[in-house]
Amino acid sequence: MSDTVSLCGLGNMGGAVAGRLAARGPLRVFDLDPGRVAQAAEHPQVTAAGAVAELAESDVVVLSLPAPKISLQVLAELAPRMRAGGVVVETSTVNPADMAEEQKICAAHGIGVVDAAILSGVSQMAGGTATLLVGGEESDVDKVADVLAAISATITRFGPVGSGMAAKVINNAVAHAVMVVLAEAGALAAATGVSGSALAALLSGPEAGLTRPLTHRFAERILRGDYAGGMPTEAARKDSTLALAMAQDTGVPLFGIQGAHTVYELGVSEGLGRLDYASIATLWERWTGRPMSETTNDQGEAE
Repeated sequence: MSDTVSLCGLGNMGGAVAGRLAARGPLRVFDLDPGRVAQAAEHPQVTAAGAVAELAESDVVVLSLPAPKISLQVLAELAPRMRAGGVVVETSTVNPADMAEEQKICAAHGIGVVDAAILSGVSQMAGGTATLLVGGEESDVDKVADVLAAISATITRFGPVGSGMAAKVINNAVAHAVMVVLAEAGALAAATGVSGSALAALLSGPEAGLTRPLTHRFAERILRGDYAGGMPTEAARKDSTLALAMAQDTGVPLFGIQGAHTVYELGVSEGLGRLDYASIATLWERWTGRPMSETTNDQGEAE
C-alpha cells in the first residue's frame, strides 16, 4: 500500500489536520483554494495535487470538507480511481445517513470508509489534543490506525460506520441544549440574588444538577432499566413547578426548563409518579420502540 496519505479540504480544521498528517509522513493535499494548497505545500512532506483525482493515488484518503453533499461528490470521483482495499477517512461533520451513502459508494469499488468525527476545535487539533470519535468496520479502522493516531492521541471507537458521527452530533446536541438551560439558570440566579460563581460551584459538584443526571440517572438507572426507589417523578414534577413559578415571579423567560417540565407532566400522567424520575426514559422507549437498557438476561437479550 502507498505510504503517502491524501487529504481533501484545507479549511480551518483541514489545515490543522494537514499539519498533524505531515508530521507523520508524506502527504498529498487538494483544495479549491490554490492559496491554501500553496501554503500547505510549504511543508517538506506535503505535495500539492492539481485535481481531486490525483488523491486516488493514495490508499488512504482523508476528507475535511464543509458539507455532506461535497463529500459525496468528492467520493464519487475518488472511489472508482482508488485501489481496492483502500480506505477513506471522513473527518467532516456529517450525519450517519450521509455515512451510509458514503459507504455505499465506496463498497461498490472495494473501498472501506471510516468516520472519524473531531470532537475539538482547531487549536486543539493543531496542538495534538483533539479527540476522534470513530466508527467503521474493525478491519478498516485497523488499516488506518496509524493515520488516526497521527491526527489525535485520543481515539474512541463506537461501532459500525456512522456511529462516530452519531456520537458527535448527540454530544453537541446535549452541549447546546445544556447551554440554554445554563443561561436560564444564570438568569434565575441573577433575579434571586444568587451569585453566578456560587451557582457554578454548586452545579459542578458530583451530586449536583449537571453531573448527577449523567453519572447516576443515565449510567446507573436508565442503562440498567432500574427505576425502583430514588427521587420520584412526581417530586421532580413538583420541583419543576416551583422553578416555573419562580421564573414567573421574577420575569425570567424559560424555554429549555419549560419544555422539560412537560415531560414530567407526561411521566406522572403515564403512571411513573412513584418511580425514580429517570423513568421518563421509558417514554422514549415506548415512542421509538427501542430500549435503552443494556442489561441482558440469560439468553443474551435486552430486558
